[in-house]
Amino acid sequence: MSSPLQIGLLVFPRVTQLDFTGPLQVFSSVPGAKLHLIWKRIEPVPSDSVLTLTPTTTFADCPQLDVICVPGGSGTNDLLNDEEVLDFLRRQAEGAKYVTSVCTGSLALGAAGLLKGYRAATHWSAMEMLGQFGATPTKTRVCIDRNRITGGGVTAGIDFALTLVSILIDHTTAEAIQLQLEYNPAPPFNSGSPETAPAEVLALLRERGAANQARRIEAVKRAAARVN
Repeated sequence: MSSPLQIGLLVFPRVTQLDFTGPLQVFSSVPGAKLHLIWKRIEPVPSDSVLTLTPTTTFADCPQLDVICVPGGSGTNDLLNDEEVLDFLRRQAEGAKYVTSVCTGSLALGAAGLLKGYRAATHWSAMEMLGQFGATPTKTRVCIDRNRITGGGVTAGIDFALTLVSILIDHTTAEAIQLQLEYNPAPPFNSGSPETAPAEVLALLRERGAANQARRIEAVKRAAARVN
């Protein structure tokens, strides 16, 4: 009897919950998979919304994972120079079959030195930052480079997870999960990327995110200096 797939997702303060819950919903339908929600301690973790998340295991107790996934969110800023987090990611990456992320979670992989020489995707607002970690920024919903699989912006987490299931299991299983979720997107607006959004909408979002972007730029600069 084969061992169950061990899939772990990092949870951390101010994680974007859809980065995390989209893939989680997909992985929850993988037959026999064992899912782990991982943080430093088992205590409630606030997301970037009203939703609070509860880890199921700690860094110390987490088994070796087949898949390690880092979601994104404003909280990634604090991960980039957190050696406890980065050491955990490095240890898991040594034995994992796939090292993955969603949205700005790829910056944490980069800060851990895990994306040097790899193509990687991230949220559009952080795309230019990946190069500071030796990665090749790639604008796509799902980027596959050997055993590094990175998703783009928030909603790409579902695409990423379905793609990974097709690799881990098979296409039929992935398609069955897609159908189960009735994942058949038809957005009401064509403003889902900087290229298609009206200029005033893009400007509004950049203005709203300016303070967090400034903090992220500084965190990336510090982390990249250490990695390089």
